[in-house]
Amino acid sequence: MDTTRLRDGTLASAFDGAADSYDRLVAANPGYHRDLRRSARRLDVPVGDKALRILDLGCGTGASTAALVRTYPGARITAVDASAGMLARAAGKAWPPGVEFVHSPAERLAGAGVAGPFDAVFAAYLVRNLTDPGHVLRSVYRLLRPGGRLAVHDYSLSGCLRHRLVWEAVCRGVIIPAGALTPGGPGLYRHLHASVVGFGTAALFARRLQDAGFTQVRTASMTGWRRGIVHTFTARRPAASPGG
Repeated sequence: MDTTRLRDGTLASAFDGAADSYDRLVAANPGYHRDLRRSARRLDVPVGDKALRILDLGCGTGASTAALVRTYPGARITAVDASAGMLARAAGKAWPPGVEFVHSPAERLAGAGVAGPFDAVFAAYLVRNLTDPGHVLRSVYRLLRPGGRLAVHDYSLSGCLRHRLVWEAVCRGVIIPAGALTPGGPGLYRHLHASVVGFGTAALFARRLQDAGFTQVRTASMTGWRRGIVHTFTARRPAASPGG
């Protein structure tokens, strides 16, 4: 068993401990927010549509929410996270009307009152942390309206050895040492390293989306050192689809 991996409530508690320092740490990565905005644009839903409903699943401290607000002004956004600490940081920021925050694990959205249909779902840095990704992807499929779109933004290695070596160097030389200096300690960032390595390749995750019923599955990489390491996966629920 890989003891560096955190699961469910243990992972949420680790994020609680890291919440106060999380924004400062990701701000040290100059491409972090730009990449989220790029993935938000890749959702490719109508800009300026005041009736647009978007689910931001795994919103953390609100970086993904901010990317959606900037890309789709006026949209109604429901932002959800399992970590109470991260969610409190997000909800404490200034937001336009139409943005709401809900405390819930991705596996239990119905119990938290999160109901579709949504026009789009955005999931950033979430799916590789789930115990049962297939279950959550099928739930997301049902929450989308027919024709609705999904964008998953996450670390997922290309399968190329060079990209794996870059990831190892960045984690061991930068991310884990920097995390050790935060109040939450290095445990969460060791998990980050292990969860990416254990997630499988980008091609494998694209097949998982197809297995969950999604069509028009596309994969696009980020740039810079994140090329082949961070990807956007976009997919669509068919316009006429089973599953209700």
